Parts: sequence; C-alpha cells; structure tokens
Amino acid sequence: MVKVVNTPEGYQGSGFFATKLDQAVGLARANSLWPLPFATSCCGIEFMATMASHYDLARFGAERLSFSPRQADLLMVMGTIAKKMGPVLRQVYEQMAEPRWVLSVGACASSGGIFDTYSVLQGIDRIIPVDVYVPGCPPRPEQILDGILLIQKLVKGESLRRRDSAEYKELLASYGIQ
Repeated sequence: MVKVVNTPEGYQGSGFFATKLDQAVGLARANSLWPLPFATSCCGIEFMATMASHYDLARFGAERLSFSPRQADLLMVMGTIAKKMGPVLRQVYEQMAEPRWVLSVGACASSGGIFDTYSVLQGIDRIIPVDVYVPGCPPRPEQILDGILLIQKLVKGESLRRRDSAEYKELLASYGIQ
C-alpha cells in the first residue's frame, strides 16, 4: 500500500489538473505543426534554407512537411501568386481541416510586391484569411522562423472555439495583429 506524505490541504484524492484543457491542447498543437509549403518563387528558396540544418525548423516541432492539404494545419504561402492561381490556393485552403493557420511569407504573397500588374494577386488576404505576415523580398530565414514562432504563440493562446471567439481577437490584438 502506498501512502502519500505531505499532501497539501484541500488536495486529498487521486489527483487534480494544474492547467485548463485549452492550454494543454494549445501546447500540443503549437509544438506539432504540419506545414504545407505553397512556394512559387524566391521565398521558396529561403524556406529551403530555413528547413536546412543551419536554421533547422524541426527544433520548433514543424519537421514533418505535408504535401497534402488534408494532412496539414499550417499553410505557408511564399512568392508571387498569379490571379489564375488564386482559385487553386483557395481550394487548397478549403481542403485543410480545422484548426488551420496561414503564414504569408514575403512581399509578393503579402501585397503583390513589385508586381503591381493585372495578372498578380495583390495579397493573398483577398482570397484566404492570413494569421501572420512575414515581410521581406525575400525574407531571411530568421524572419521566417520569427513568423513560425508567432504562429506558435497564437496557437498556444487561442481557445478551442477558434476565430469566432472574442478571446482570439484579443489575442491577435495583444500581439499587434489586426
């Protein structure tokens, strides 16, 4: 028979939880992101450097790249998106299961970059919701890592109700994201 010694007052019994379910699920999700790279140009090359051994994205729990939207939860859009690719990008986003997050990497994906033409989409936020923008042309691997760390902070802190909740909007505001 095992006897528990020095049990704090008010905590008799078989055990108790020291956290909320939202926090435990958020921690598990944040440290097991499965990114889907949607790379079309220069930013894709910088993403390859981010995945290499010098920067090692795997140390943040995003080692397993997914090339199927049905198995991914982080869509990383990198590079110039032509307007004809817009419906394809939207379809890829819709095929992802909830919860899902979007990281817009580089000036072209975020705002069209230097390509202010009739054929280039002026920001992917016109067709899908974006959680974090990474600036640069192309952004350095350190900036891409910063974007992924910010996604992890969002994932850890959001409630299970996701985007519809007031807590999620407050969390975005606390990180300076609108």
